[in-house]
Amino acid sequence: MAHIQLSSAGLEIFFAGVALATESTGVLCIAKGCDMANLNLDETLVRTAAAPACADPACDDLPDILLVPGLHNSGPGHWQTNWEQRLPHARRVDLGLWDDPHRNTWVGKLALAIGRSERPVVLVAHSLGCHVVAWWAEYEAAFNAAVRAAELSCVVGALLVAPPDVEENPVDRRFTRFAPLPSTQLPFPSIVVGSRDDPYVSISQARRISQRWGAQFADAGAIGHVNARSALGDWPFGLSLLRRLAPASVPHMHLPEPAAISSAQSAFHWAASR
Repeated sequence: MAHIQLSSAGLEIFFAGVALATESTGVLCIAKGCDMANLNLDETLVRTAAAPACADPACDDLPDILLVPGLHNSGPGHWQTNWEQRLPHARRVDLGLWDDPHRNTWVGKLALAIGRSERPVVLVAHSLGCHVVAWWAEYEAAFNAAVRAAELSCVVGALLVAPPDVEENPVDRRFTRFAPLPSTQLPFPSIVVGSRDDPYVSISQARRISQRWGAQFADAGAIGHVNARSALGDWPFGLSLLRRLAPASVPHMHLPEPAAISSAQSAFHWAASR
């Protein structure tokens, strides 16, 4: 059974006598013998993944997974591309202008894709695509209450991976086109994933972005910008986070528990439920 204690390290969470999380680190590791690198890289954890074409009638109840890439799109070897090929009802949002992004154009393309979905929607964004999701939610909430009721309610969750810094120290001038961060918190469950050595955002800034968006924060370890160069394969850690947001979206897969949620309160609820 999980329990909590207060120590010099802050709020600590224990399971079977082993410290799983502290308030200062925000890392919650449930998997036995948890190894951050293994959770990110070991593709043997998802060998039982279903084929993209699902013959099970239950697949009719699965949500649409809309993949929202960032700059330059997500090419071969990118986990988003692998998910598109392997997860039922996963499809990429064609934002266009991949090398010369325009915020309102990208937001409009996302709105169109969401509006065309006939199932509940899970948004899975990478890099600058995370800011597209945030601005879409901001626009819908601010300008059209009717659309908000019809469209925002169909989005059941968002996995936002490696959002770059667009305000304080943007590495690429094109990022500034998506500044500032929207002021409205996301109205659906969401998880922001950060990497400890992402060249486009510090881990502390990634945490602040998650707080601004009202999202939980997952620490993925030191895996760069969480892109094709990170060589993550199917990225089991990301799939486990996706399953936490929408369990039905990752069928027939045996995955480790996700390894990080920053909020001590969220971490307690998560650990205590095991």
